[in-house]
Amino acid sequence: MPSPTPLTETDVLAAIAPEGGRPGGGADASDTAVRIMLAAADAFAANGFPATTTRDIASRAGLSPAGVYVHFASKEVLLFELSRRGHARARDLLVEAARDTPDATTALRAIVGGFSRWHAEHHQLGRIVQFEFRHLSDEHQAEVLGLRKEIDQVVADVLRAGVAAGEFEVDDVRTTALALLSMAIDVARWYVPGGRRTPEAIETTYGELAVRLVRRSVR
Repeated sequence: MPSPTPLTETDVLAAIAPEGGRPGGGADASDTAVRIMLAAADAFAANGFPATTTRDIASRAGLSPAGVYVHFASKEVLLFELSRRGHARARDLLVEAARDTPDATTALRAIVGGFSRWHAEHHQLGRIVQFEFRHLSDEHQAEVLGLRKEIDQVVADVLRAGVAAGEFEVDDVRTTALALLSMAIDVARWYVPGGRRTPEAIETTYGELAVRLVRRSVR
């Protein structure tokens, strides 16, 4: 896995909140809570969830451990909030990418390409969201899995529309959707900022690859 690169406030907020906004939802969305989430994301990216302590997070946020507990009951709750918000943001981006497209081919290219670019531009947060999942409680895992199913559904719906329109040839829609999303998510694992592959190039390549994998053959 590539070496960690520092997370910035822009990186995290762009991934967990609407553009130009602050995180919403039922959890505390105060400026202090946001600062704690930024600190937690930075600590998890640098050290991994198991090795990160509440004291580490508090230090990065410029608070005492007690100051963290005012807003979040545990570091697991922080991981959950990052995961929940990250998944919800990714779902919304996919829905937006598919909206108002002229056909299923264009929609699929936009969805997979955009999802791949997101995991390049936010690769550190993407690694946290995807690869620290096992450390969530059963209840929190279930909620995040629900969001993952919504993401799967967006892609599956586009694939079905493409099959119905004669654009795609897909035998197993669910498995194909999973394969395409997994391909995009894996970008977070290997992406290195400043490398040969830019987020824009990844978007183009992966979007086109997705279409080629499902395009109906001309016989």
